[in-house]
Amino acid sequence: MAELIIIGYDDPAVADRAYTTVEELQRDYVVHLNGLAVVSVDAEGRTHVDTASRIVGVSAVSGALWGAIFGVLFLMPGLGLLTGAALGGLVGKLSKSGVDEQFRRQVGDLLKPGSAAVVIMATKVTDDKFTAAMQQHGGTVLKTSLSGEDEKELAEQLAGHV
Repeated sequence: MAELIIIGYDDPAVADRAYTTVEELQRDYVVHLNGLAVVSVDAEGRTHVDTASRIVGVSAVSGALWGAIFGVLFLMPGLGLLTGAALGGLVGKLSKSGVDEQFRRQVGDLLKPGSAAVVIMATKVTDDKFTAAMQQHGGTVLKTSLSGEDEKELAEQLAGHV
């Protein structure tokens, strides 16, 4: 099962510090990352993404899944305007897996001009240690889960095998 955790901050500098803390938590085996990014919104409302150049242990499947979820959450806010069976199937799978419209709306509410969020996709999180380490940064936490089966189906959908 993968956890999708998004922590919103009013100050992008705090988000950058939180990002560094998550990297340290991976090195200490508190979290096993499939994806990690800082998403910020500038004063003009443009979204900027900063990702780690390499997350140790990320497979092609989890990388594709991370990319799909990331795209649906941040890069395609007007999904109603897009067409295509593959995209429709992917969005349907994401909605059934916990990344539904309400969650996407909550993410959008976190990201206002001048703000930022740390986006974490992890297969293992030691909750007590993770929470204790991240508490110093504050922020608003959103969390949802994807089952192993959901991850597999989404990855297959992305690869065109469904």
